[in-house]
Amino acid sequence: MIVPFNTLPTEARVWIYQANRELTETEIEEISKKAEVFIESWTRHGEDLKASYEIKYNQFLVLAVDESFNDVSGCSIDSSVRFIKSTEQSFGIDLMNKLNIAFKIGENINTVSLSAFQQYIKEEKIDGDTIVFNNMVQSVGEYQTNWEVPANQSWHQRFIPVAK
Repeated sequence: MIVPFNTLPTEARVWIYQANRELTETEIEEISKKAEVFIESWTRHGEDLKASYEIKYNQFLVLAVDESFNDVSGCSIDSSVRFIKSTEQSFGIDLMNKLNIAFKIGENINTVSLSAFQQYIKEEKIDGDTIVFNNMVQSVGEYQTNWEVPANQSWHQRFIPVAK
């Protein structure tokens, strides 16, 4: 069953899928419709899941499940992955490549390969204060507080040279 995203508890589990490009308004509308249909039928061994989604910055698809209502199972996670893969194919986007890194410069979101991200650091185009998207967060609470953070406060910090 779909619920408004902002009604999920901070402990609700999240999965963040980052597109390799900005989505168009038409794509967002179509993906939203597909996400609503998917979530309405998303179950755990035949039992409803209390879940939601949102699309942030026209580039991130966030799925969330309130596990205090019903836990997700391997099968329910598999069905969400099938939904994501189907979405990738339908819209010609890459949502599952964890080697794509997104960061902000001003209000612009940039998505580059990990190697390009490392090169930007070497060239001092970005640094530890650059806002990155920590797609490794696991709960709604973390998503709200630790998703959009300076690189030196995320797993990205391993690529930032230590100040001398």
